[in-house]
Amino acid sequence: MLALILVLTALLNLQAPTASAAPSQNWAQFRNTPALTGVAAAPLPATLKLLWTYEAGGAIESSAAVVDGVAYVGSASGELHAVDLATGKAKWKYRAAPADFGIGESSPAVASGTVYIGDLTGVFHAVDAATGKAKWTFKTGAEIKSSPVVVGTRVLIGSYDGSLYALDTATGKQVWKYTTENYVHATPSVWNGVAYFGGCDEYFHGVRISDGTEVVKLAVEGYSIASPAIAAGVGYWGTYGNEVIAVDIATKKVKWRFEDRDRPFPYYSSAALARDFLVIGGRDKQVRAIDLTSGKSRWTFMTRARVESSPAIAGDRVVVGGGDGKLYVLDLASGKKIWEFEAGVGFTASPGVSGGRIVIGDADGRLYAFGG
Repeated sequence: MLALILVLTALLNLQAPTASAAPSQNWAQFRNTPALTGVAAAPLPATLKLLWTYEAGGAIESSAAVVDGVAYVGSASGELHAVDLATGKAKWKYRAAPADFGIGESSPAVASGTVYIGDLTGVFHAVDAATGKAKWTFKTGAEIKSSPVVVGTRVLIGSYDGSLYALDTATGKQVWKYTTENYVHATPSVWNGVAYFGGCDEYFHGVRISDGTEVVKLAVEGYSIASPAIAAGVGYWGTYGNEVIAVDIATKKVKWRFEDRDRPFPYYSSAALARDFLVIGGRDKQVRAIDLTSGKSRWTFMTRARVESSPAIAGDRVVVGGGDGKLYVLDLASGKKIWEFEAGVGFTASPGVSGGRIVIGDADGRLYAFGG
């Protein structure tokens, strides 16, 4: 009988989920995942309040990464900041660039104890997450506004020199370089071993991560600042041609194009993907949901200024910053406003959502944390 109990216990332990199999509560990079879906692992609490503010000393366009209880963000002061998520106190600051250049929209990615970020002098940095000390740097040919994505032993970064780089994570040595015909502003999205991004050259590019070989170069007739989100083999992003585009990666064809002809404005915001629709901000002052299958509008929410912040989805809520100085929480299904916070100055950075907490910076250099 005892032997039978032991066997049954062993079988139950094999079937039980382990801690390592549980979804990560971290928000480790821009848009959270290498596919740039903008979806958090945990929902938000029923009620939110301001937990703390942190003064970064310069405007924050960089979107925070939150890993193991620490928020990492870059600022126009030229510093990468590590801030304790529980207290809002600085753990360390790393000087990446002079304040007259600073860190712009490049958002940190954190992997295996290293924080990666680019600056507006064109230098890409690998920084020890525990100490804030430099591990290595790599110089590109122009400013970096793209955010890094780590894939195994490689870190990908785009530069305004028109190139996407793959660097060795341990040494910073260049593995390969893929050159386009204009700036690489967008962050690459990774799907099945290929990095995809819309270029400022009006092409949708696919580059094999193993060797830098081009596998897709599709003309999309749209200058792209926003980064693509990918699900089920389809990439979704907005363009400066006033459209949101869906591209089927397997067929290398545009699946649909969405354009609001009554409000023809560019898209700077990157999309977040719900189960069957996306949520995106526009320079038409709206946050909009678009059906993934049909490309038809599901709902819209009007703000008082352009929306360049990229929405994050947490459970049945959408979090997005507005150029009108408000942080909004919307109902995912309907787009109705549930909560707002008045900062008084615009948000262009995107929210990071970790463990039910929201972290976002504003144009005055304040980093905020909200939670229950």
